[in-house]
Amino acid sequence: MTDGQRAARPTGLRERKKRRTRDALLHAALDLFTTQGYEQTTVDEIVGAVEVSQRTFFRYFAGKEEAAFAIQEMVESHFLSELRRRPASETPFEALRHAVLCAWNTLGEAIEAIVTVDLHMRTYRMIESTPSLLAVHLRRSIDLENEIARLIAEREGIDPEKDPRPRVAVAAFGGVMRVTGQLWGQGRDTGMESLRVLTETYLDQLGPALAGNWRTEAGAGAG
Repeated sequence: MTDGQRAARPTGLRERKKRRTRDALLHAALDLFTTQGYEQTTVDEIVGAVEVSQRTFFRYFAGKEEAAFAIQEMVESHFLSELRRRPASETPFEALRHAVLCAWNTLGEAIEAIVTVDLHMRTYRMIESTPSLLAVHLRRSIDLENEIARLIAEREGIDPEKDPRPRVAVAAFGGVMRVTGQLWGQGRDTGMESLRVLTETYLDQLGPALAGNWRTEAGAGAG
C-alpha cells in the first residue's frame, strides 16, 4: 500500500461513518415524525434514538424542518440533474417527461438506501397533514417550478419574462406531479414502480397540449 493509499483510506472511512450517522438520524427523525407527530417530536428524542448528541444532529441538519424534507430534497435534486442532461433535440415536454421518468427509474434504490419506501410514503402523508410543513412544501414547490421554468427557457433560448410558455408548461407539469403524489400517498401500493406508472399515465394527458416543438413555432405565445 502506498503512502497516498494509507492517507486516503481513513478519509473514506470517516465519510462513510458520517453518512451512516446522518442516515440513522434521518431515519429516526422520520420514524418519530410519522408515529407521534412532527410538532410533538423533539430533537432530544431523535438524538436519543441514535444515541448521539444534539451537537451531532445540528452538524447534519439545521433543524427538524430540514430533516423532514431531506428525502424530498434528494428527489428534487435528482430530477433537476436529469433535466439538465436531456438532449437539446427533445421538445420541452419530452425533456420534462423523460427527466422525471428516468429519475424514478433510479430513485427507488437511492431512497431505500436510507429509508423504506413505506416510511417515505408516510412522511409524504405527514407533510401533507401538518399545516406548518404543508406551507413549507408549497413554498418549496413554487421555488422548484421557478427553477425548472428557468432551465426550460435556457434550453429553448427564450426569455421567461417575455414568453409565458415555460412558466405555463411547468405549472401544468407541477400540477400533475402534485396530483400523482397525492394519489400515490393515498393508495395501497407503496412501490416506486406504481408511482412511476401513475406519473406516466397522467403526464400522457398533457402531451397534446405541451408536446409541440417551440423552436419551429417562431413567435408563438411570445409577448
